[in-house]
Amino acid sequence: MSIFVSVAAFCEPLLEFTLDSLFGQADHAGEITVGIVDQSLDDNRQWLVKKSYWPNVRYLQINPIDSRGVSWARNIAFSLYQDETHLLQIDSHTFFTPGWDTRLLDSLSFLNKQVEKPILTTYPPPFEFNAENQPYPTLPPSETIYLLKKNPETEISETCATLRFRVEHLFGADYAEGFHIGAGFLFTLGRFVEEIPYDPFMYFHGEEQNLALRAYTRGWTIFHPKQNAIPLYHLYKQRDNSYVSHHWHPDYEAQRQTKWVALKKRADERLLALIRGKTPGVYGLGSVRSLDDFFKISGIDYRPLAKN
Repeated sequence: MSIFVSVAAFCEPLLEFTLDSLFGQADHAGEITVGIVDQSLDDNRQWLVKKSYWPNVRYLQINPIDSRGVSWARNIAFSLYQDETHLLQIDSHTFFTPGWDTRLLDSLSFLNKQVEKPILTTYPPPFEFNAENQPYPTLPPSETIYLLKKNPETEISETCATLRFRVEHLFGADYAEGFHIGAGFLFTLGRFVEEIPYDPFMYFHGEEQNLALRAYTRGWTIFHPKQNAIPLYHLYKQRDNSYVSHHWHPDYEAQRQTKWVALKKRADERLLALIRGKTPGVYGLGSVRSLDDFFKISGIDYRPLAKN
């Protein structure tokens, strides 16, 4: 078994912390390869080459001024894949627990006995740093499953299908079948990289919708696990705060020819084109399941848009 870990980092101060945790907490670090697209002005290769895990890293550095957003970067990160048996996608500010690789492999193996193409995903539990700069969970991982559901405050229109999602708690189960993907924690079979490559024309919002729709209609089955079965934690950004690690930060925007607003507009149009069956080839919908099937499991009705 081998794991390819896809990491798209943008001006990330915690990249070294994430990689040290990833390799240091793995049971079989030698079977893990990380593909990094590092959108940074810092020369992180200087410290990377000194790490014992450097031979297990495939690294690309890109000027953040030239970046076109997270989906674009994740598309490039997927191109670093080299036939590993499994795929883990994370954000570049992630903290791992001991034996995370064994736990994820065991979980997916269990699901793979039920369906041919399982995906394990949700919004992972949060962590922060204490006064001694040590990571700690801010919420004890619970027995509940975080179901990803459409936020009722957002609706589909003829001009925009991009939605927001929220968490609902489910008790009394180990896994629940879902319909949405949390891009900061996605574990599945390696073949996902070639069957569902990231659409580089998506931007930020709508990225997970695009990926979930394409995966679902091509026969992939999404599962959400219990929070206490997820062996990693995510450092969430605080809403309305300005972060230098935001792609749309004004310091970077001022130096770009193509602004984030234009990238967002194109992404919204791209999602509409996907639903309407106008996106060709591997970036389009599959034929294993239909939008009718998706409506039955999700309650999200894309079908009227598909007729326009």
